[in-house]
Amino acid sequence: MNPWLPTAPCTPHDCAGHEGRMRGRPAAAALLLAGCACILAGTLGAPFAAMLGAARREWLIRRWAYGVVRAFGVRVRIVGTPELPDGTTGAPGTLVVANHISWLDIPLVAAVFPGRMLAKSEIRDWPLLGPLAARGGTLFVERDRLRALPATVRTIGAALRGGSHVVVFPEGTTWCGRGPGGRFGPAAFQAAIDADATVRPVRISYRAAPAEHDTPAGAAAFVGDDPLIASLWRVVTAAGLTAEIRFLPPIPARGPADRRALARRAQAAVANESANRPPESVHH
Repeated sequence: MNPWLPTAPCTPHDCAGHEGRMRGRPAAAALLLAGCACILAGTLGAPFAAMLGAARREWLIRRWAYGVVRAFGVRVRIVGTPELPDGTTGAPGTLVVANHISWLDIPLVAAVFPGRMLAKSEIRDWPLLGPLAARGGTLFVERDRLRALPATVRTIGAALRGGSHVVVFPEGTTWCGRGPGGRFGPAAFQAAIDADATVRPVRISYRAAPAEHDTPAGAAAFVGDDPLIASLWRVVTAAGLTAEIRFLPPIPARGPADRRALARRAQAAVANESANRPPESVHH
């Protein structure tokens, strides 16, 4: 592992516990099979979805991603206005930046607005999810090769200039969600500046029932050297798990002085505890 890469102190043993209600093994196993079947259906159906028009394809991706989250037994709570500018009008796309807690973050964001994800290259080799991510236009980055970073910035910038919405988790690794999280790396924000794109901060959190208690649910955390199958099992055995995605006000890329200032501003918006207060929201 490159010593310059971001690392989190979170570990499965210390951070991934669940203090709420638990499902029995038969019900949890049924959800695990349902969730994997939903992912497999998306993998098999991706080539056919690619032949649809943009609007119908986006609608289908949203419904499928929402179905993945629900199939694993997780409710979805949307707070704020998720609409993004239409990238087909010739205007630049939007750089969507969010904190990173779990593999669930990816279908959760896609359930609200599909975009091109920036992901570590290792995900390409994951069963089911890897091939699906590649077919969905994911931009893969080799985290161990810092020399590849300028090329990654150029690729993101080109996608934004082409009207695509690009989803980035700028912490560079997952955190359990119980603390302030990691520092937002500035590289992707340089791409937004180069493309004159808007930055849309998004806060992701997971709550155990009752969600009103605002108790972080560690069962969703996918941190450290946690095996994927262990994380999947924790999610399906945790009853009453709610995923919340909160949309914060957009930030013009040309506003702050440079990419570091832009990254700090987006990080502050996502980390601001006042963003966790429960205004009017949508439950699914």
